[in-house]
Amino acid sequence: MNTIARGADEILKREELEARLAASLKSGRPLRIKAGFDPTAPDLHLGHTVLLNKMRQFQDLGHQVIFLIGDFTGMIGDPTGKNVTRKPLSREDVLANAETYAEQVFKVLDKARTEVRFNSEWFGKMGAADMIKLAAQHTVARMLERDDFAKRYAGQQPIAIHEFLYPLVQGYDSVALQCDVELGGTDQKFNLLMGRGLQEHFGQPPQIVLTMPLLEGLDGVQKMSKSLGNYIGISEPAIDIVNKTMKIGDELMWRWIELLSFEIGVEEAQRLRAEVAAGQRNPRDVKLRLARELAARFHDAAAADTAVAGWHAAVRGEGDIALLPLQEVAIPAEGIRIGALLTAAGITPSNSEAARKLKEGAVRVDGAVVEDGATTFAPGFEGMLQVGKRNFARVKLVAG
Repeated sequence: MNTIARGADEILKREELEARLAASLKSGRPLRIKAGFDPTAPDLHLGHTVLLNKMRQFQDLGHQVIFLIGDFTGMIGDPTGKNVTRKPLSREDVLANAETYAEQVFKVLDKARTEVRFNSEWFGKMGAADMIKLAAQHTVARMLERDDFAKRYAGQQPIAIHEFLYPLVQGYDSVALQCDVELGGTDQKFNLLMGRGLQEHFGQPPQIVLTMPLLEGLDGVQKMSKSLGNYIGISEPAIDIVNKTMKIGDELMWRWIELLSFEIGVEEAQRLRAEVAAGQRNPRDVKLRLARELAARFHDAAAADTAVAGWHAAVRGEGDIALLPLQEVAIPAEGIRIGALLTAAGITPSNSEAARKLKEGAVRVDGAVVEDGATTFAPGFEGMLQVGKRNFARVKLVAG
């Protein structure tokens, strides 16, 4: 139970979960654990893996995990956490993103012990009459208890009728799959509880709801999101996973360890934190251990070791920068100025930021400081670009 509860925000109801775990152990029947993912974007990031990690823990305890791809609900668009109606996706977008999801999740989950389902399996068979019967299970007043709906209603912002269907549809997924436990983020609590209610209505034991916190992104403030640019994608190169992880704040590091690490247990994390606080251990070393674990999980141990060695070479000047991957950057045939090159290589977010860094003397090319914004590079150049200590790229320029 301690493993399951680690990092969880809330378990509803904990005593029911303990009873079902005990019954499962006695009968040998594994619990059915579900988490649903709407394929609203093609790539998964570390924020998504908070749920995937918890699913893997259930797998390791012998339970049946269901990775539900909401190909039907994705076309409705869940507005959770939004103050406007979310644009529904086309069927083509949903299917393309779903295929990518299925490929990525097995970097965390055990494929042999994962049941992948699509909720169009049952909703595709429903007619209009069936959907109306489902909609009759709750009132508008009940739907307006959901925080984002209530705020939009109070603010006189439009709420489309189809948005009210989303919690019901997600709840019915639990009926169709006969779930014992459903996992979700804290922003999904209303929808998850909807599943409990619908299961009771259809004569099933109500599922246990386990909510996980929303992982803060690289900025340490807002939740990890591709739209905010504060994310680490699980398909990113190992060196990027290592480098981005090393940039997070020390306080955020402990949060990430709690929600993302398999290797650092609760007791060890507490001990490491005490040692860091006492000045007995450098937080950089703990962070590097986490970075290596994440890189190894989404690539392999060899790639993670190479990435860590490359990071040491670039940031600490210890080792061979040839360990860093060579990134091809397409530039005009007549060449490109240093500021535009830094932006094209993804080291600075804009040319204006690059110009500011040049004035600060924070830009280096192959270890030499460059301050002149007129410095130009031609196709064929190969070398190391660096802004500060932790923003770097080994590049090869090609005409494009």
